[in-house]
Amino acid sequence: MDKSLVRDLEIAAAKVRIGIIEGVHSAKAGHPGGSLSCADLLTYLYLHRLNVDPADPKMESRDRMVLSKGHAAPALYAVLALRGFFSMEEMKTLRKIDSRMQGHPDSLKIPGVDASTGSLGQGISAACGMAFSGKLSDESYKVYTLLGDGELQEGEVWEAAMFAAHYQLDNLVAVVDNNNMQIDGKIADVMSPYPIDQKFEAFGWHTITINGHDFNEMEKAFDDAERVVQRPTVIIMKTTKGKGVFYMENALEWHGKAPNDEEYEVAMKELTAHLAELEG
Repeated sequence: MDKSLVRDLEIAAAKVRIGIIEGVHSAKAGHPGGSLSCADLLTYLYLHRLNVDPADPKMESRDRMVLSKGHAAPALYAVLALRGFFSMEEMKTLRKIDSRMQGHPDSLKIPGVDASTGSLGQGISAACGMAFSGKLSDESYKVYTLLGDGELQEGEVWEAAMFAAHYQLDNLVAVVDNNNMQIDGKIADVMSPYPIDQKFEAFGWHTITINGHDFNEMEKAFDDAERVVQRPTVIIMKTTKGKGVFYMENALEWHGKAPNDEEYEVAMKELTAHLAELEG
């Protein structure tokens, strides 16, 4: 990937992280940890990979993206805002009364959201349906879905995995945000999904493992997925929970808690300094 493109994506991801912290602080609630860990991936998809049009959010030929880990809505909203679906200022209305930015994505209210999600395991099932529909209609669009690693404890995920392999959904790419933590602790301690790659392989999927904060590795992985035929692909991305805010990184308490005013100032100082460094 061109160095200037990588730099542009890094700048965009830094702005997304600022939007995430703005949103959850304003709401006094939300899920910053898992939003920050997937910020790079969503930035890469919406600002580089996906065929989407903010001027026509329901364009029939668009690629579909389902946020199966729906609690990471602040990351999705911030990326959609940066892509031009609405103003970044709207992040400050997160979870407010009468705001369309609910705690989980609502496809009926927010342009750019392809499926309402939140109940873990259901998003990948919706993505399978979209991909199967595309196959039946001989459409060219791709379907992407992002899951949390703790979400893999849901049985519905594996029903969907079996369905996708059986119907040879090579137009489907699932991504697992493998940050090793869920609300109750480390995923290996709560109910280990490991080895994630071998489980998906056993269900008939093509598997790729990458550093989820490296845009070059993302590019290679998604290019690889484009070449796979007659089976779905899963990209397991190793990430850091709370990435970008030092006191949130790998800290379980930040799975579902908003920063207070003092913590907000510390986070914003770090994030804005990083953005200035990238832009300088």
